[in-house]
Amino acid sequence: MPEPRHTASRLRMPRPSFANHRLAAIDIGSNSCLLVVARWSEGRLQLLSHRKEAIRLGSEIDAQGALSAAAMQRGWDCLERYALVLGNLPRERLRVVATQTLREASNRNEFLVRAQEILNCPVDVIDGLEEARLIYRGVAPLLPASTQRRLVVDIGGRSTELCLGRRLQALAVQSFAVGSTTWAQRHFASGELTSATLDLAEAAALEIISPHAATFGPSQWKHAYGSSGSAGAIAKVLSHASGEPTGWITREGLDWIRDELLQAGHIDRVSLGGLKHEQRPLIGGGFSLMRALFISLGISRMRVTHGALRHGVLHELADRLGMAG
Repeated sequence: MPEPRHTASRLRMPRPSFANHRLAAIDIGSNSCLLVVARWSEGRLQLLSHRKEAIRLGSEIDAQGALSAAAMQRGWDCLERYALVLGNLPRERLRVVATQTLREASNRNEFLVRAQEILNCPVDVIDGLEEARLIYRGVAPLLPASTQRRLVVDIGGRSTELCLGRRLQALAVQSFAVGSTTWAQRHFASGELTSATLDLAEAAALEIISPHAATFGPSQWKHAYGSSGSAGAIAKVLSHASGEPTGWITREGLDWIRDELLQAGHIDRVSLGGLKHEQRPLIGGGFSLMRALFISLGISRMRVTHGALRHGVLHELADRLGMAG
């Protein structure tokens, strides 16, 4: 029998106010470690601060699959600084995730134990499909309102994620254990940028991506978006060259970058406006993967978005704590 209305009203607890409650997410990636702090305000996340440090974990995995002591120390030092930024933030309002490098590293437990001591909270090593889903969750709220399906691409240091979704829901996700760092090490270790090296890198990427074209091809989506990593770096180069606002990657733009790389002939001679010095050794890897994605998935133009994995982690953390309900 249902409770009387007055009894239910008397027992109902007031909904907690989260207006001033901060949330934080840390993404321990292959190239960078990122911290974002936000608060829940007026039904949405308001970003308060963002920090990014290059820790280059993914570039220092040896032949046995182990992270170097120097790489782990860089990661720990970064987390020490982030712990100071977080201060007394309740740890239930912090989530820390790690991606491909720590999925692969044979000595990851050594890194994780110390990382968890520094932050005083768990570090979740998420699998590739979960990473792709969270990327879409971070990107979707920043996209124009639409009922159409969208493709989201994220080329990281050691993995590449594809996400197909509508509104806030991911409908299909895929992850490949290749990224700008792995592809640069595999295909451009000598630094040579020739037609042969670029063609080989692109062909190898096409072999990995093309079997998924039926799921993620142009008939499945209306607009394509790029998230963080290589997409952002390529878009900045193209913006610098054209003088147009940053934010777009096109097939014609990728062809122009290829010509510029061939003209340079070697990574040490690459001089692309908008490309950061630390990104130069990875440009061959990130570029060839992006061009292969454009070809195999029938992309003609891609809009780069500010949403990323860390934002998806924040949104789900807000959901978990009942802020977004």
